[in-house]
Amino acid sequence: MKSKWLVIIIVVLVIVVGVLAFINREQLAGKRALIENPGILIAHQGAEVATIYLEEIRGLGEEEFDIVLRSSGKPPRDLTLTGVPLKALLQKADASLMESASQVLVRAIDGYSVAYTMEEVLLDDHVFLVYLNSGEPLGTKEDGGSGPLMMVPRQDEFGQRWCKFAVEVVLE
Repeated sequence: MKSKWLVIIIVVLVIVVGVLAFINREQLAGKRALIENPGILIAHQGAEVATIYLEEIRGLGEEEFDIVLRSSGKPPRDLTLTGVPLKALLQKADASLMESASQVLVRAIDGYSVAYTMEEVLLDDHVFLVYLNSGEPLGTKEDGGSGPLMMVPRQDEFGQRWCKFAVEVVLE
């Protein structure tokens, strides 16, 4: 009797996972285009506000900065990254959104998400949308890269709050 219930539960869970994967696949299909033609979707309360592509992003005042990435079990790596402050992107999309939001959620194409407080985003020289490493594009996940776009909080030297493969910024 117990094994019958176990089989039923497993079958139900498999069906639920299948349905959720199907729904997620449809949502990711539109965002996959942001990998092929690099860009970032800005959303607020479930509604798309803007999509800003790499050419526009570069025009927002790109900055180059050096950072040391310290990773567990690996020697520190010196990186020279180029990107724009996240707050510049949000101002381009709709500056009024920053007044009503308390946090910013950055989502990657692989489902990974990182949350930043609005205070962190508004700090000078802190949260950057990065697209170059040592003058070279970051590359896609398929190429073994970490982009084409990656969100980097500069004070996080361990990379725990970096968001590789970033495609969406949601203000909440």
